[in-house]
Amino acid sequence: QVQLVESGGGLVQAGGSLRLSCTASGRAFSGRPVGWFRQAPGKAREYVAVISWSGSSTRYADSVKGRFTISRDRAKNTAYLEMNRLKPEDTAVYYCNRLSDYWNDFSEETWGQGTQVTVSS
Repeated sequence: QVQLVESGGGLVQAGGSLRLSCTASGRAFSGRPVGWFRQAPGKAREYVAVISWSGSSTRYADSVKGRFTISRDRAKNTAYLEMNRLKPEDTAVYYCNRLSDYWNDFSEETWGQGTQVTVSS
């Protein structure tokens, strides 16, 4: 079973930055696109960003485009989410997961614990 460990969340003021990391067990990310997702209280989990296996292609939800950057280190089996100019509406638990297809906005895999991001106004 794939184990995912997200880290890097915290409390930050609006306009600030955070960098999230996600490490998968073994070679779970090998050959697969990886996505970041988030879930705010009372809301469904939503896709934030996706990166291809090669790392050469990325895409973002409109709400974060231009502010967030997804990247990955294939050798470390780790994905990252650099978040800049954070807004209170970015407050959520952030998760990563591998995808079966680059164009999917969801994952059917088991989820990790996520990391809490709280943006104060």
